[in-house]
Amino acid sequence: MSEEEPQEQEDEDLQYFVRIGQTDLDGTKSVERSLSEMNGIGRRTARLIAEKAGVDRTATFGRLDEDVIDEVVTLVENYADEVPDWLNNRQHDFYTGETTHEIGNDLQLTRQHDINRMKMIDSYRGVRHKRGQKVRGQRTKSTGRTEGTIGVNVEEIREEQEEEAAAEEDDE
Repeated sequence: MSEEEPQEQEDEDLQYFVRIGQTDLDGTKSVERSLSEMNGIGRRTARLIAEKAGVDRTATFGRLDEDVIDEVVTLVENYADEVPDWLNNRQHDFYTGETTHEIGNDLQLTRQHDINRMKMIDSYRGVRHKRGQKVRGQRTKSTGRTEGTIGVNVEEIREEQEEEAAAEEDDE
């Protein structure tokens, strides 16, 4: 029983969900892993954010102090200002020309908006999106097929030949 009591006290300090923007992150995982679960933040970005915040990337995210969590949140929100332009995921926006780093639902919305714009102006990539084909120059000769069976179904051919042979025998 004495072994269970310290675990209960530790669980009281644990914050199970950490909210950044519109996303709930898992507080039971490490800082790097929980940050990388967020859209727009990969392992490298999560490692950079943890390093700038002065946090051990293997520390449990929910056990950190409130002020440290707030610092991580502000670093995530202001990530585009802290790193060079080539490290951001939205360079030279079509309308504003700015370089930003989109995270969470904003990333999905801007990506969908870009795809819809390409479809409307009938660019090459937009036409490929409309048709449901590969967009980025991948091979399409042997992959990406969506229509039924590929190749010859030998069993069906044998069954048809046997039926034709049986029909010919009945006619004779």
